[in-house]
Parts: sequence; structure tokens; C-alpha cells
Amino acid sequence: MMTRTLPRRLGRALLVVLAAIGFAASARADVGQIKVATGQVSVDRKGQSLPAKVGMPLETDDVLRTGADGSVGITMRDNSLLSAGPNSILSLERFEFDPTTQQGRFDARLRRGTLAVVSGRIAKKTPQAMTVRTPSAVLGVRGTEFVVSVDE
Repeated sequence: MMTRTLPRRLGRALLVVLAAIGFAASARADVGQIKVATGQVSVDRKGQSLPAKVGMPLETDDVLRTGADGSVGITMRDNSLLSAGPNSILSLERFEFDPTTQQGRFDARLRRGTLAVVSGRIAKKTPQAMTVRTPSAVLGVRGTEFVVSVDE
């Protein structure tokens, strides 16, 4: 009887541990969230184009696209605020953040359109830890608010 119960208990314990690891991994994958989306807005993720919706979690490597009538507002985990205007393409290339130490790294790329940013805790703690790349420049965030525009 003992030999049958022990494997079942170990199996259940293993499932609980694996579920906890999976939950922690998925929590780390979320780097931000869509707070506002108007008009045509989509998120390209792992080869799929998904319609952007308020509350949608975002991941590193997501590409946000807005149409001629679209705009999107994003809050990142470090409380950075990003707002992309019409006809924009914004890539969230890298986001790492430790809420305990406030240390991290945030790299984004604006391929086209407009982007307004209010930097969060990463840039406030270590200003050189946040960059926005465009086709012709790399912007190192030194202040707390800025706007970038990229023409086609």
C-alpha cells in the first residue's frame, strides 16, 4: 500500500512544481500591457498578427502596428508609458526589469510613425539602460519625457 501511495504523491507534487514554474515563466514573459487602443491596431507575435485589445499582455519581441486611424497606449512593468500614433510600427526588442532593485534594460525600435514616451523606473534608476532605435538614430533616454517621429 505504501508503494502505491508514494508514487502518486510524488507525481502530484511534481505537477504542482511544474505548474508553479510555468506560471512564473509566463509572468516573466509579460513586459507590459495595452491600456488604450483605438482604430486599427495589431500585435505581431511569433508569426501571427493579433488584434490589439485593452488589457492584452505584451511580450518581448512583439511588434505593434497602427493603421491610418490607429493609436495605442502601453504601460510597461516599470511604469514606462508609450503612445504610438497613426501609421506606426513599434518593436519591443528587449525588456528586463527587477522590481526589487529597479535595475533593468529596455530597448525599443520605432520603424515608422510617432512615439511619445514617459520613462519609468528603469530609466530613472539608470538612464543609459533605455534606448529607442529609429532607422537613422539611436536615442539614449536621459530625460523623463520625449517624442520621436519617423517618416517613411
